[in-house]
Amino acid sequence: MEVYLDNSATTRAFPEVAELMTKIMCEDYGNPSSLHRKGVQAEEYLRRARESLARLLKVNEKELLFTSGGTESDNMALMGCAYANCRKGKHIITTQVEHPAILKTCAYLETRGYEVTYLPVNSYGQIRTEDLGNAIRPDTILVSIMHTNNEIGALQPVAEAGALIKKINPSTLFHVDAVQGFGKAKIYPARMGIDLMSASGHKIHGPKGVGFLYIGRNVKIQPIIYGGGQQMNLRSGTDNVPGIAGMVRAAELLYEHYDEDIIRLAQYKKYFMEGVRRIEGVRINGLLPDQPDGEGTAPHIVSVSVPGVRSEVLLHTLEEKGIYVSAGSACSARKPQPSATLKAIGVEKQLLESTIRFSFSVYTTQEELDYTLQEMYDKIPMLRRYTRR
Repeated sequence: MEVYLDNSATTRAFPEVAELMTKIMCEDYGNPSSLHRKGVQAEEYLRRARESLARLLKVNEKELLFTSGGTESDNMALMGCAYANCRKGKHIITTQVEHPAILKTCAYLETRGYEVTYLPVNSYGQIRTEDLGNAIRPDTILVSIMHTNNEIGALQPVAEAGALIKKINPSTLFHVDAVQGFGKAKIYPARMGIDLMSASGHKIHGPKGVGFLYIGRNVKIQPIIYGGGQQMNLRSGTDNVPGIAGMVRAAELLYEHYDEDIIRLAQYKKYFMEGVRRIEGVRINGLLPDQPDGEGTAPHIVSVSVPGVRSEVLLHTLEEKGIYVSAGSACSARKPQPSATLKAIGVEKQLLESTIRFSFSVYTTQEELDYTLQEMYDKIPMLRRYTRR
């Protein structure tokens, strides 16, 4: 049996997405900037995709910028706003548990004279809104907070943060990295005080190499890619028509069955956690106090620390049985270092390298979870005995 439980890293594309993209690449392959029929045909795919995504997010279609994925969207949000608003100030606020696409961009901006405040989180991965309020200053030009943590599934108080930011400093822009949240939560940026929001296609059963950035109509931002002036001069380069159409089709399919899918994912998370707790000494990270069922966290992510077993050893042991999981963020998995998120929530040093992430999708089944749990019951005691030697 093959069991894929690494859906926070990437997801299997919906067949309808692959079919649509194949049609565009092989039949309707024109450049949307061309004036002939093939170009107009390609432009029509972009128009329909933009309109559909705008309806899902309840925003204006002119507020959507298509990118190469979450990393570019995050970079565009931070650098584009920093450069465009530097006369108002050079202070940026983010958190200690952001994705590297945010943290490394902030580190780069620090080398260019910007000051960054990194908010701490509590033991279940959330910021304290009072910390955010105390950090906002007259020269704070941007706050960037992720919606869903990609390692432990913690949900940040995004709506509360948006309201607080605008109350203290209305000119401060609010960016939300929703790469893990989009499709797992209904996020309406304009209604939640969000000025910019990043998302990625391959996290929602769409293609890799495509994403989008919501940019509120009153946001002042500069491009970071220059060229032919596509997308209102904000992102030059030939539009990725099959990727954009595929990503939006995936979003449409997710929203068609959203309620039942989220309920099922939450039930699977509860079921899986109950099974994991039968293993001696395990810890499930990121759960809210008095919420052992995982309520108030992402429905698709379970972070498990297994004392006495290194993450990489357990990962490859499960892989040998056809089970695919992650030892953390896939974006940094090949550069081993302690997880900043786990350190921020206070996970003990000996557990930092003994943590595995399981992440589910609409394709996950209970049979797969039962198989995974049984293999863990069989293999973890053996691995612990081996480690002790």
